[in-house]
Amino acid sequence: MAGAAAEHRRLATVVESWLGRPVLIIGDAMLDEWRFADSDRLCREAPAPVLTLRRRISAAGGAANTAVNVAALGGRAVLVAPVGADVAGDELHDCLDRAGVWDRTVNQPGRPTPVKRRMLAGNQILLREDSGDPDDTLAPDGVTRLLTALDCATEELRAAAGGEAPTLVVCDYGLGALPAPVRAWLVEQRERYATVALDAHDLADWRGLAPTVVTPSFAEATRLLARAGGATRPAAGTELHLEHPDSDPADGPSELTVGAAPGGARADAVDTETIPDPTPPGRPGPVGEPTLSEGQVALTGDGLSVTGTGVTVNTEAGQGADRAVLAEARLAELRAHTGADVVAVTLDTDGAVVGGADGERRRSHSTPVPASHAVGAGDAYLAAMTLALAADAPLPTAAQLAQLAATITVSDTGTCVCRREDLLTALGLAPEAAGHPVLVGTDELDAIVAEYRDAGRSVVFTNGCFDVLHRGHVRYLEQARALGDLLIVAVNSDGSVRRLKGPDRPVNPVEDRGALLAALSCVDHVVIFEEDSPAALIEAVRPDIYVKGGDYPPELVPEAPLVRRLGGQVRTLGYVPDRSTSAIIERIRSHGQDREPDPSSHGHDPSLSTPTRAS
Repeated sequence: MAGAAAEHRRLATVVESWLGRPVLIIGDAMLDEWRFADSDRLCREAPAPVLTLRRRISAAGGAANTAVNVAALGGRAVLVAPVGADVAGDELHDCLDRAGVWDRTVNQPGRPTPVKRRMLAGNQILLREDSGDPDDTLAPDGVTRLLTALDCATEELRAAAGGEAPTLVVCDYGLGALPAPVRAWLVEQRERYATVALDAHDLADWRGLAPTVVTPSFAEATRLLARAGGATRPAAGTELHLEHPDSDPADGPSELTVGAAPGGARADAVDTETIPDPTPPGRPGPVGEPTLSEGQVALTGDGLSVTGTGVTVNTEAGQGADRAVLAEARLAELRAHTGADVVAVTLDTDGAVVGGADGERRRSHSTPVPASHAVGAGDAYLAAMTLALAADAPLPTAAQLAQLAATITVSDTGTCVCRREDLLTALGLAPEAAGHPVLVGTDELDAIVAEYRDAGRSVVFTNGCFDVLHRGHVRYLEQARALGDLLIVAVNSDGSVRRLKGPDRPVNPVEDRGALLAALSCVDHVVIFEEDSPAALIEAVRPDIYVKGGDYPPELVPEAPLVRRLGGQVRTLGYVPDRSTSAIIERIRSHGQDREPDPSSHGHDPSLSTPTRAS
């Protein structure tokens, strides 16, 4: 028991070590749309359910969800991707904004944002409608602007990290966001990135990239091996032996034939030391009719077939073979064909098989869940694996954390996102500001900041009057909190507000303003200051990120030179349109004037009128 606790602390140390790690994500960004409906009858025209829409949610998908997961896990995520000038694109920008991802996407007029729309009833996906097509290619001007955005984002991340080379994640799902010129640029510029992770439907398109890690699904891995033909084959031995035809059939998909070598045995290298294994080792592979799952293996009359890949597996010499065994047998070839240091073959609900340069095979397991719960779990896996390797974690540790991140996200319907807090909680070591109240004084604030700094966590700082708390404030503070691990809000005292806003402000006293802010889950600590400028507090806190609201560049923030001199960054977050304290006060005043009662009206008693403060 003590050993497991020590191991969890070791894993948590890795999670803490990747905080603020600069990661550039490029690829096919899309919008996931979920429509939840009720159905209690069939329509007259056909045996189809009649649906009544109850709820609709949108989430970042594809490369955008990978970026959201990187940010949620504590990395500094920047997304470069083509996005359409349409409603779906606007929603995707909002998703990135809420998640704290640095949105460096490139507007592509005339090219729609890819969308996956799912309709559910009773938590069951009834249908999925996809928009977005590989034929929606980028115009030459769009390619040029995408390359410019890539170059600028790379330098932006390097500067923000004090000259440290950023990590690169490539998400190529075949929707046209990464045409040949972009792929060539990334291969040519490979040395600008310390760690490179590749998730691609067609790995053959990325020869020469030399990624640190690739994370193909079983179907993508077999497709690559089938295309590679018999170029590299393992020597006969105790492992499962696979052979390819010399060329792909001209009239159909590639085919991969698998047999068992003499004396062949299963490889069940399962790590049971640290993370509980919900699936016992040595269990038989799935049996039944082929399904629509891309990587599913199903027993047929003369072997096993992989749905959607055109791969046929002949198990005449041993019907106990499953996808994990097949993947383990070919990890070395997959590393050779991809040029990757690490290959992680993901097996959806069956976990993953991971291999590195040491030749060791590492098997991890997951808990089977409904398909509607697992959408985007691979993005969480990719984000955690990438961050761990970028933080120089050993491969076994990276594999454990990646599988844990994917597993804990699949508890409900929707697009999966793993937060750093969830990962640490799963390890029994959730971060807390234990013993500290939300409303604090400047002396106590010094001690709190020191504790967080000692733990390697980042501090976000903002300030303002927050006189009449409204939706714009809440969204602004949620975005600020997503940028780091601790959000400190400094609130102007009543005297300070009067000097800045005029004699009729504040509307609410500082005690009320502070209490409302402290009630927000996104705010960790509130401190009140008497001065007109927060400069003294900034000097004391030395924030990693200083946030202000406004549609102006960070260079125009008065406190920017001080923050940068102290080694911090300055971020400005746009306001919600038509949401401001002044506008609310004016509406209240106008409303009161419009409804001023007539003293001569029946039943009015002037003595009952209570004077109110003009605000």
